[in-house]
Amino acid sequence: MDFFDEIGPAALGSRLRRLSELMTGQAAEVYALYHVAFEPRWFPVFYVVATEPGRHVGDIAGRIGQTHAAVSQTVKDLVKHGLVQVQRGETDQRRSVISLTEQGAALWPALQQQTADVQQASEALLAETRYNLWLAIEEMEYALSRQSMAGRVKAVRDQRVAGAVRIREYEPQFQPEFRRLNIEWIQQYFRVEEPDLKALDHPEEYILAQGGQILLAEYNGQIVGACALLHMDAHTYELAKMAVSPEAQGLGIGFRLGEAAIARARALGATRLYLESNTKLVPAIQLYHKLGFRKTVAGHPSPYERCNIQMELLLQ
Repeated sequence: MDFFDEIGPAALGSRLRRLSELMTGQAAEVYALYHVAFEPRWFPVFYVVATEPGRHVGDIAGRIGQTHAAVSQTVKDLVKHGLVQVQRGETDQRRSVISLTEQGAALWPALQQQTADVQQASEALLAETRYNLWLAIEEMEYALSRQSMAGRVKAVRDQRVAGAVRIREYEPQFQPEFRRLNIEWIQQYFRVEEPDLKALDHPEEYILAQGGQILLAEYNGQIVGACALLHMDAHTYELAKMAVSPEAQGLGIGFRLGEAAIARARALGATRLYLESNTKLVPAIQLYHKLGFRKTVAGHPSPYERCNIQMELLLQ
């Protein structure tokens, strides 16, 4: 079975690359028909220089949708072959403008005729196919501008992971994992403080016995995330000791834990969730904002040195 038939759309990028290589190779044969010593990859840049003289590299890059570096390299190749020249702009000496040389200008009429012939042949080619590839490419580029391929893959991956993540209640045998997950991130960015050790070494006494809750995230049979709800008063819980293993970060597990903690707080009758963090923890702060938390100045003095931001989520 052909590789692309076997893999299917998962190899879309590779399939397009194969088509691109096929058409580029055949484009070289087209230039040979017209006895033009010209690289197919030069054409977009050369075309803009020929039809819109006085453009600089940045203009050309934006016009043809290529990177500044790619256009710069093409310009260097065209200069080397005597087809374009680079000069300082008359109105802005800091920018170099690109124009055709005499040799490039002499080549342009032949390229224009070749382009017209290629246009006619390409239209005939598209007419032979069931689907208009040109229009399909436009649709594909538009769709990818709205959401990148990486974003689409991440959404699929996160949905799959979400189905494999199990939110579990705390049990005494999970105390080592609860401690390890939190000590890991605290030591990476700060120092472990006395209140940390009390809660992590004796969670039953300092969290559960005080009316709090501990939730754990299990993925592929491993405890990879944890968070706690600390009872503050009749209507308020503190979201604390949230941690996700480095190996499981980026999978949306922190968000799942946060959603589960919010749902648990509501079930317990809470009307407010409170948390303390540090602005150095950018991904964590972004997660809290995504969950609906907002900065507050109404919190009590924190027992932690590392705390420099307090946030709350009203559940009413």
